[in-house]
Amino acid sequence: MSSDKGLVIVYTGKGKGKTTAALGVVLRAVGHGYKVGMIQFIKGEWYYGELTSSKRLEPEFEMIAAGK
Repeated sequence: MSSDKGLVIVYTGKGKGKTTAALGVVLRAVGHGYKVGMIQFIKGEWYYGELTSSKRLEPEFEMIAAGK
């Protein structure tokens, strides 16, 4: 599937649900044949399953964790 335009969606704010919402959009897009990138800004060092499980969706999905 090809497209001349890209799309950027930003989830911000306090509280929960931002990562869940973003991953829902990611799964739908990958399911429709799009390539998706996600940058997640985290507070400090910690292990999280999203990065590990995202490896299973490569090469259509790439996740980058950034932060402190």
